[in-house]
Amino acid sequence: MANSGAGNGMGAWAAAGIGVGPYAELVFDAEGDADPAGQGAVARMEATDLLVFAHGWNSDRGTSTRLYDRFFAPFPGLVGPGVRLGYVGVVWPSIRFADEPIPDFEPSGALAEPGFGTALDHGTRRALGEFWPGRQAELDRVAELLEERPESEAAFIEFGALVRELAGVNTVTAVAPPAVPLIFTEDVLEVCRAFTRALVETGAALPGSAVGQDPSALGAGLVGGGLRALWGGAKELLRQATYYRMKKRAGVVGERGLGPVLAGLAAARPALRVHLLGHSFGARVVSFSLRAVPDGARFVKSLTLLQGAFSHYAFADRLPHDKGRGGALPGLQRKVDGPVVACHSPHDSALKVFYPLASRMAGDSAGLLGFDERWGAIGHDGVRAVPGAPRLSLDAALREGLPPAGCVSVDAGSVVRRGGAPSGAHSDICHEELARVVVSAGRLGR
Repeated sequence: MANSGAGNGMGAWAAAGIGVGPYAELVFDAEGDADPAGQGAVARMEATDLLVFAHGWNSDRGTSTRLYDRFFAPFPGLVGPGVRLGYVGVVWPSIRFADEPIPDFEPSGALAEPGFGTALDHGTRRALGEFWPGRQAELDRVAELLEERPESEAAFIEFGALVRELAGVNTVTAVAPPAVPLIFTEDVLEVCRAFTRALVETGAALPGSAVGQDPSALGAGLVGGGLRALWGGAKELLRQATYYRMKKRAGVVGERGLGPVLAGLAAARPALRVHLLGHSFGARVVSFSLRAVPDGARFVKSLTLLQGAFSHYAFADRLPHDKGRGGALPGLQRKVDGPVVACHSPHDSALKVFYPLASRMAGDSAGLLGFDERWGAIGHDGVRAVPGAPRLSLDAALREGLPPAGCVSVDAGSVVRRGGAPSGAHSDICHEELARVVVSAGRLGR
């Protein structure tokens, strides 16, 4: 094995539940401020190359640590003899919806009851209390409505108002969309119908009479059907309210937190090579960290995005539907001294169905329904609107290698395919094949 824990604080990383080392964590708060202890531990690592991995949105400290342990496990056997890896887990404040099982981390029967339940389990209720501190009364009422599922339009109106309160959105004083996402301004029943249709599309059965029905027939019937069937969509509205906040937070942590920390580390250790990895919103974290990389710096040697939950146009200099604008990160792939690899899968329901819906609700005044490529995720169909960016199968990428620089899309659907409703294979990323993609991208192999 290329790495040894000797002299690198083996006890610390082993105690953290990580089977490889040296390992340390960069811990950030919601404003992007880093814990100095973690910074110091990373700075002291005896390594030629750092793997810096950021977890996604639906995660807590425990699940992120297990993710890092499983994903990092193959690397010592894959890298060349001259490579000394340091392993870094980025920990940032996200929220874990405990009622959604994650492949490898929880038993497949975690959602054993028939149907997609609307009641908030204890773990999710606790996580929401930490996410929105001091809002006990509002959360108690939200939980009560989701458990009772009243057949009442007034109950949905109340629920929508409570979610807006929790999200801190004032729809009265705000200007026009996209200042306030449509998720908070449209009729709440229409929003819940849209989310209920999306749940059906992902294969999530709905409570009560919906269980066992044909999805297409059920989806059509929801438009004028009973209100009780829409509480699954209401629960998704609550989840999307946290999404709205998490999306912003991921960008802040990347640009104001991780990016400056890595730039400072590189300035102190010019020979150190950094390889960025991110899953889901963690892909947004590591990508937005490129904004803080100084012009001309070459310390970021690869960027690998695993089921990235941000726009497939992010790196485009010009948007296909608006030639006067670029993506959120136009041309920033040029700050990577190596490839930017977007691994994507058609089996990821979270990015195939919910990400476009949430994105449209964040800024499309034309309405909530209907697919438009403007809202696609990079983890669903890879990089778009970047000229010359190749598209490879996973087999081809592993057999023929990756380009030395620029964006490349890798269809990882051959391995990223497990997972139940409603997110599908979104978190099915712990595969040696994907570790080999990272090794190839970083030119770390034997």
